[in-house]
Amino acid sequence: MSQHRKIYLASKSPRRRELLRQVGIDFEVLLLRDAPPRGPDVTEIVLPGELPDAYVARVTQEKAQAAWDAVLARRLFPHPVLAADTTVVIAQEILGKPANRDEAVAMLSKLSGNTHQVLTSIAIKYQHQLLQCTQTSEVTFAALDNAQIAAYCDSAEPYDKAGGYGIQGMAARFITHISGSYSGIMGLPLYETTALLDRFKPN
Repeated sequence: MSQHRKIYLASKSPRRRELLRQVGIDFEVLLLRDAPPRGPDVTEIVLPGELPDAYVARVTQEKAQAAWDAVLARRLFPHPVLAADTTVVIAQEILGKPANRDEAVAMLSKLSGNTHQVLTSIAIKYQHQLLQCTQTSEVTFAALDNAQIAAYCDSAEPYDKAGGYGIQGMAARFITHISGSYSGIMGLPLYETTALLDRFKPN
């Protein structure tokens, strides 16, 4: 399917757009609400006791369902919908997107000198079909000093990314080792995405 059928991408991430273009997938961006007056279509609040795998899978499925509902409500042509969610996990603690500089500094301080997991879940929704999978990678950071963390957090880079860093940006200088999917760490694991699209039955 990835060779011949258009999809909707339910994400405003420029990195996910770039990755889809890299492998030649034809797509159109479908934005969900993330602000008032009616509130967000999907919230990314962690439920009490929710484990990282369950959290990222649930949020991704909710995004895919909300996007499909938007396709129907807006009377758009019914292309399949691709949704994704990425979370950074260290010692079973989920690190979302930092809301401010203090949060960004705290996240980078936790990642410094340690190995963490990056979980990216993807889901495809079309009619009554929903396919979903989660890819997990490990990333090891060098030990960072306070000046390095402060300089990075003074940039715009940490604030729209899970865990407060982007592997494809200036934070690449902090990373000593990765195990898994580079594109998954960026936010869309391309092997798993194209495999899921190829499994998809469009009828």
